[in-house]
Amino acid sequence: MTIAYLPITRQLQKKRPWLITRPVTPMNCRNRAHAAVRILGCIRRDPETMVQPIAVARITLSPPCTLGVLQEKPMAMVVAKHAPDFHMDAVHNGQFKALSLEDYKGKWLVLFFYPLDFTFVCPTEILAFSDRCDEFLKLNAEIVAVSVDSKFAHLAWTERPRNAGGIHGLKYPLAADLNKQVASNYGILADDGVALRGLFIIDPDGVVQHATVNNLAVGRSVDETLRVLQAFQFVREHGEVCPANWKPGQDSMKPDWQKSKTYFSKHG
Repeated sequence: MTIAYLPITRQLQKKRPWLITRPVTPMNCRNRAHAAVRILGCIRRDPETMVQPIAVARITLSPPCTLGVLQEKPMAMVVAKHAPDFHMDAVHNGQFKALSLEDYKGKWLVLFFYPLDFTFVCPTEILAFSDRCDEFLKLNAEIVAVSVDSKFAHLAWTERPRNAGGIHGLKYPLAADLNKQVASNYGILADDGVALRGLFIIDPDGVVQHATVNNLAVGRSVDETLRVLQAFQFVREHGEVCPANWKPGQDSMKPDWQKSKTYFSKHG
């Protein structure tokens, strides 16, 4: 579903009579414009424009409306499809840089989201991936971490030492999804406006091969991410499939009922 916020006029309703309007008046909001922004989780608003939200099944807006458009997509919907495009500012090696999905064409990409900078579980995950970054690079895989913080918050966190809760010496980019659009497009934006712990493995053609998501309290496994990455690389190269808990060097399977019996006869 797409949630779009537009000024409701009679002219608009005549052009699009199928629009279903649904007013919202959440508590502690000064006006409907402010309420709409809070629900979207965006940071932009036009205080001079009184808008009323509309929930629609399908809508294409060109150019975008004043408050922007939030795409809500279940995470499972991106698997086996081209990854949603992104353009974000990032911090890498103490410098600001622009990142896009196009930058990683021809490489594997481990794109993972985390809730917030200067928190608790997040630095343990980020540093665990950083400490083993070279293992990913040897597999022609890059790592990018994303949160809804600003690039300036990212920079400050990378300058804080590890023994003070910082992530100094990080070996891969931290990207800033400040308007929360990327987290939303990947289907892992939580109700409170931060990203869940979603992780996506994207192949060199830009197709999402793997996705996992954790709730906020539990971090992810670098070992498992590497294992799954190597399994999909094996499938891509050899055309065979990998059984449960497969690791490099172990037997794979032929994706054929008769030929797969060779595996089952050995491991059944």
